[in-house]
This record gives sequence, structure tokens and C-alpha cells, in this order.
Amino acid sequence: MTDKATQISALLAPTVEALGLQLLGIEYLPAPGGSVVRLYIDVPEAEADARHVGIEECEAVSREVSAQLDVEDPIQGNYTLEVSSPGVDRPLFDAAQFARFTGERAKVGLKLPQDGRRRLTGTIVSVDGGTIVFDVDGQPIEVSVDNIDKARLVPDWAALGYGPARELPGDARPGKPGRKAAGKGATKPKRK
Repeated sequence: MTDKATQISALLAPTVEALGLQLLGIEYLPAPGGSVVRLYIDVPEAEADARHVGIEECEAVSREVSAQLDVEDPIQGNYTLEVSSPGVDRPLFDAAQFARFTGERAKVGLKLPQDGRRRLTGTIVSVDGGTIVFDVDGQPIEVSVDNIDKARLVPDWAALGYGPARELPGDARPGKPGRKAAGKGATKPKRK
């Protein structure tokens, strides 16, 4: 998060928590003519299996936060406030969130290039303090959480029931046999 996003997050987190929710993080996107302040909220981790964030929660947070921002006025100029649930491609903002999703795939944008790359997609292997280890194409890559600009989970569309199962190179997950998808040589029945 940017310094401004961190400042706004610290200001608004108690308000969101008072509504029984958790502030995952904030994206602050300054732009000429008006900035965007996007809050990502979720239910506390202990309640994640029992309930999810709905439009009612987003509206309640929007009302309370908007009033607080009007009083505190931490943002100069015009801005648009957006409140969102994390969704299936959940953004990750801190080391604790990465640790919660160890074993999941994430797409990460880096602030500064590392190992010749600014972006990576890999499985979160472990988190040790402020260092996150990713498995990228079978190679471990350590990244400081301070060098992460943006990160999101990569949804497993097949597990969610929205796409064909994909076979990853070297995919040897126990109990999860790989499925072959139709390739270039596949033929479709022709219409008459």
C-alpha cells in the first residue's frame, strides 16, 4: 500500500471493525479530476465459513466511512469512495494475509524488479516475518512484502465449477489426477 493508503487504512479500520467487519486494505488511486479510494472489507476470519460480505455490509461501511472522511478530511480534492468484498481474486495486502492463503496461487506485481522480473505468478509456499516465498515454475523466489505493489489470489476456476480442470506442468497433487484438455488436434462435430 502507498503511504496515503496506509494513513487512510489506519484512520478507517476502527470504524469498519465497529461494524463487525475487517478492513483488508485500501487502494488509493490519485488521478487528475478526482481520486479513487477503494476499500476491501471482509468478515472476520473466524466467521468466514458462516457468512460472507454482501451489498448490505458494503452500503453500511460506505455510509459510516464517508461520514468519517467528511469530518477527518484526509484526502485533498475530489474522490470516489468504493467499498468492495474481496471476491474470488482476493487482493492480498500484508504478510498475515499471504500466510492465511499458503498453498494458493497468487499473481504479484513488484515495486522494484527482482530476479529480472516485475511480475510473478506462483504458489505461496511460506511466510517468515516480512518475507514471502513463492514457487514459480518449480523455483523458490523470496520476496519482501515491502517490495509488493499489488497481489491477488489466482482463482481456481475448475474448483469453483466455472472452467475445465487445468493440468499444471509437474502437477502431482495427491488425490487430484490431472485431466487432459482437448488440444490443437481436437475436432468438433460439424454442423450440417
